[in-house]
Amino acid sequence: MRPTLKLLDEELIDRIVAEARDVLLKLGVEIHNPGVLSLLADHGASVGQGRQRAHLGGDLIDRALKTVPRSFKLFDALGNETHDFAGDNVYFTPGSAAINILDGRTGEMRRPETADYVDFVKVTSGLQHIASQSTALIPADVEPRISDSYRLYLSLLHGEKPVVTGAFTIEAFEIMKDLQLAVRGSEQALREKPLTVFSCCPTAPIKWSDVTSQNLVDCARASIPVEFISMPLSGFMAPVTLVGSLVQQTAETLSGLVISQLANPGHPVLYGGSPAVFDVRYETTPMGAIETMMLNCANSEIGKRLGMPTQGYIALSDAKQLDAQAGLESGIGAVLAALSGINSVSGPGMLDFESCQSLEKLVVDNEICGMAYRLLDGIEPREDFPSIPLFEELLREKHLLIADHTRRYLRREITFPGPVIDRSNRDRWFREGRLTLRERASREVARLIEKHVPSRLPAETKKELTRLMEAEARRCGMQGLPTAAYSIPS
Repeated sequence: MRPTLKLLDEELIDRIVAEARDVLLKLGVEIHNPGVLSLLADHGASVGQGRQRAHLGGDLIDRALKTVPRSFKLFDALGNETHDFAGDNVYFTPGSAAINILDGRTGEMRRPETADYVDFVKVTSGLQHIASQSTALIPADVEPRISDSYRLYLSLLHGEKPVVTGAFTIEAFEIMKDLQLAVRGSEQALREKPLTVFSCCPTAPIKWSDVTSQNLVDCARASIPVEFISMPLSGFMAPVTLVGSLVQQTAETLSGLVISQLANPGHPVLYGGSPAVFDVRYETTPMGAIETMMLNCANSEIGKRLGMPTQGYIALSDAKQLDAQAGLESGIGAVLAALSGINSVSGPGMLDFESCQSLEKLVVDNEICGMAYRLLDGIEPREDFPSIPLFEELLREKHLLIADHTRRYLRREITFPGPVIDRSNRDRWFREGRLTLRERASREVARLIEKHVPSRLPAETKKELTRLMEAEARRCGMQGLPTAAYSIPS
């Protein structure tokens, strides 16, 4: 049997949802986009003249819940299926979008550049348990206005895995859509085989900005899947109780769902978020707090109760280095996310309150994710009954190292991690250089970069991606792209 975790019973979930619906009806949602307000008003929402608040009745929410897909799939750049967001299927993706990288050579945080991003794509491409890329780093060596599209461009140029991404401006959406069309070939092909998921983030409390609400509508009309990233902060920008925060997160996510489904009924979404508690001692939002993890897991239960696939920002750490705290927080988060059946888990590689990405931590987290997957396989009999013949062989041979039963089931039963995880005895560890975790992780990062196989996209497609990106860079005042962007091994 598959092990599972439940934090809420169905009665409590239903009460949370009912309260959230009441909030949307009586208090409404603040929206700073006239077009979105008009869309809501045209479909029956109560929008006061000259006001930026829409009150959503139960009929609007019910209509959205009826049209939203119960699952959807993602496909890589070559058109191969990689994700099926159905049931309790779990997929891990690196956290984003970090403004810093932890330099593997110096151990210091710094602003990332294009070369760092290309290395990130190469490393992610080689990680077995990380199913997708994300636009994880914000390169500081390009014009900020092209930052969103540039990260997607580098991801598509150098990697094949689908991409979790997003736009911080309204203008960035069109070029980001065009980059996807260059890969897929047509709007219909992109609809049939989605290549990305865009993050769309309401603002606490219960608010949508002009940019994020427009991004949501644009994604919906192009049938590009989105993940709703509501971010209540318990005790600061949300009630201090976990249930109160869940009511707010549910209201914010349901408001996004209504906008999405009005813009395009059947638009695929992930019911997600990045909630956190607020540590009043340090004025920080700890993503590694157990209560933050509980909020993510409980939010997924609510999303599944409402019939949607889910997402959560979990399996990451607030530590500043690749240390015991980083492993503690990321490991607990990955296991809880897997047991909760969160469909899309965003977080591996992240440090320092979602502001720093570490390639070394990413390869360690890949091993953590592999352990979580083994846990989900559970325990089941494999020719274990009757057991007498196996124990007779053990008593006769004094071991079962080369037994037929061992050879059949060894790799199905026991997970063997990569070289990042130390399982050698002390003598062997000494002989092989007494490497620390950071040193082993750095070696693995270097190996993955060295062994990276360039994307198998056709050369003409890569040229079109580059043509589109260079044109966008010129539009924003740049003479060209950093040379590291073109570093495609032959």
